Amino acid sequence: MNPVEASRPGPFTRLRPVATAIMLGVTVLGATLPAPAFAKGPASLADLSEQVTDAVVNISASTTVEARSSRTMPQLPPGTPFEDLFEEFFNKRGGRGGGGGGNSEEAPRSRKSNSLGSGFIIDASGIVVTNNHVIGDANDIQVILHDGTKLKAEIIGKDSKIDLAVLRVKPTADRPLKAVPFGDSDKMRPGDWVIAIGNPFGLGGSVSAGIVSARGRNIESGPYDNYIQTDAAINKGNSGGPLFNMDGEVIGINTAILSPTGGSVGIGFAVPSNTSKQVIDQLREFGEVRRGWLGVRIQNVDDATAEALGLKGGARGALVAGVDEKGPAKTAGLDVGDVIVKFNGTAVKASSDLPRIVASTPVGQKVDVVVVRKGEEVTKAVTLGRLEDNEKPQQANLKQPDADNAVRQALGLNLSSLTDDLRKRYNIKDGQKGVVVTRVDPSSNAADKRIQPGELIVEVGQEAVSTPADVTKRIDALKKDGRKSVLLLVAAANGDVRFVALGLD
Repeated sequence: MNPVEASRPGPFTRLRPVATAIMLGVTVLGATLPAPAFAKGPASLADLSEQVTDAVVNISASTTVEARSSRTMPQLPPGTPFEDLFEEFFNKRGGRGGGGGGNSEEAPRSRKSNSLGSGFIIDASGIVVTNNHVIGDANDIQVILHDGTKLKAEIIGKDSKIDLAVLRVKPTADRPLKAVPFGDSDKMRPGDWVIAIGNPFGLGGSVSAGIVSARGRNIESGPYDNYIQTDAAINKGNSGGPLFNMDGEVIGINTAILSPTGGSVGIGFAVPSNTSKQVIDQLREFGEVRRGWLGVRIQNVDDATAEALGLKGGARGALVAGVDEKGPAKTAGLDVGDVIVKFNGTAVKASSDLPRIVASTPVGQKVDVVVVRKGEEVTKAVTLGRLEDNEKPQQANLKQPDADNAVRQALGLNLSSLTDDLRKRYNIKDGQKGVVVTRVDPSSNAADKRIQPGELIVEVGQEAVSTPADVTKRIDALKKDGRKSVLLLVAAANGDVRFVALGLD
């Protein structure tokens, strides 16, 4: 593990500390600037800080790996005039065993890297919570209490998807530990005051205050993003530290910042307590996380897709683009083209909501899943399976159309029935059925939606098609029904499918 902060793609940054210089005595020349306006907060946060500070800890994680030098002495012909000179040079610098042992490589050397972060105690028996990225693959972890006491920690369990880790330490008889409780993150509203306590830049326990800026943030860092955004100053080294409400309850675990500079610019993100609690409970009980699994591949529903599907209430839900043949959804009767709008009583507003809701549902639980199918709501009872890390959803079976060699043009697409020659030309997977796209008008909406030659049109308006004539006939029928867009089920040559909505101009 590199002690230097590892950055996410783009401006999002994990909060590990790096070495930094503190600039003092900087003077701004020029006109006097007005003082910035700040929201008026509580008169003092000192009592709250004193109440919870002893439960916040620093985390020191060290990783020791063996590094072997690959330096070798150049192979010189026997009797070379400078052979003795090269031999002496490399022996002095550790080559050939560093001591003239005649080996071409050095003996293994240990290389140690360190990381600092934050955490907090949730059980006085010695249970500590932090971020997974703070400890990484460390083989030596120390929890440093507020008074400087160092306790060796062992890992109970960790979860990379939510970026959490649970540690255990053994408290000493003369130094009992103080724990802090979790609060209800769902009760937090934008504008509520919060404080963050942690170890920014390795400086030690520091307190900062701010408000909840937003909830439910998706920063595309993982499959279950649902962050609390705050403007409380959090920096590298605050990772794993708690975000408290005004009652001294942990309502978030600080994990990321949005920053072009690497320091706080007032946009930080914390894992909500209600997302964390179930994961932490499972890590404590099983040493791993056991998530529910539905067995579908989904995509988002935009306005054009909603209109093409006749989805009342506008764009919402998660569109099923693939169904695992061995998954719970297949057994329950869910199908490609269904729009999941409610899961176990919880509304699915966007496709990103569904993985998080399903994952938080216990394995083996029977739930009702409400889908919109051809404009009508249908309820299916599904018994959830268990999500495996290497699970790869397969695609739903597609109806097999008859062959036809006619070529038609529609929606800016040149279409052809699937032949052996076309299957070979485009390397189309055996068993794939549909109408082949042979050309895409570069000025068409289809080109904008990235439909490519060699892909297959499998369904038009949720009806299977087998010939170009089927495609044009279905489009004409949709136009007569007053539809302004058409939903295509498009399959790539390798079998992956997706839905594409195109306007009917």
